[in-house]
Amino acid sequence: MKAFVFPGQGAQFVGMGKDLYESSALAKELFEKANSILGYRITDIMFNGTDEELKQTKVTQPAVFLHSVISALCMGEAFKPEMVAGHSLGEFSALVASGALNFEDGLKLVYARAMAMQKACEAKPSTMAAIIALPDEKVEEICEQVNAEGEVCVPANYNCPGQLVISGTIEGINKACELMKAAGAKRALPLKVGGAFHSPLMQPAKEELEEAIQKTNFNTPKCPIYQNVDAKPHTNPEEIRENLVAQLTSPVRFSQSAKNMIADGATDFTECGPGVVLQKLISKIDSNVSAHGIE
Repeated sequence: MKAFVFPGQGAQFVGMGKDLYESSALAKELFEKANSILGYRITDIMFNGTDEELKQTKVTQPAVFLHSVISALCMGEAFKPEMVAGHSLGEFSALVASGALNFEDGLKLVYARAMAMQKACEAKPSTMAAIIALPDEKVEEICEQVNAEGEVCVPANYNCPGQLVISGTIEGINKACELMKAAGAKRALPLKVGGAFHSPLMQPAKEELEEAIQKTNFNTPKCPIYQNVDAKPHTNPEEIRENLVAQLTSPVRFSQSAKNMIADGATDFTECGPGVVLQKLISKIDSNVSAHGIE
């Protein structure tokens, strides 16, 4: 079975989407539609901007979303997913590509999400860190220990076996990194991110985004979407909506999602969007399946 997966924030690069814009009339039309919806020419930043401009959450999220969705839609008849999933932001791309959201509504929600998250990041300094080569259970145990001491520290991204990203206050993450190394982690690496995504510190952003999500029309997707919150397949629009709201303060269960997709018959994974991050993660999750980009 064919599965399509969509990357999240961090996969962006200057020049992304330029080849699509120049070679496809459909891509050009959708990119220009996006410029109009956003009220500024995001294509100028994507194609010719600086890394710093592209790194701003309010730019990064719509940029990655646009590249991912337009890449999928430009496949035409070749885009025949039997299941889809996305990593964090990528879940919105997956929802548009599978028909659960229309392009305009998807972009508006992504921009609302980006602005709400940026605001939450500015309200309280916070961060994330990647923990390498430590069992998930040990990472969870140390997070609980740090929380018990009054700091915020939670599992945020279950990426693949041996790679779990944690999220929380700066003090909490620093303390957790020391404990993870002492417990045998190969690396405990603070990430250059604007805040503690997928943690309780995103609660103000969640409330703001929930309002926008509740006003948006959701359709039944043409195939199941394995959502970040529970790693299970969903086609019910109301369930999809609720899971999307919960996503901002819940961990991204990408590793569990990929395993469930494989258990349900996925043998071929195509990553739609910039970068190769998800292809690499899937290969680590199960080396027996095929994982590649659109090319």
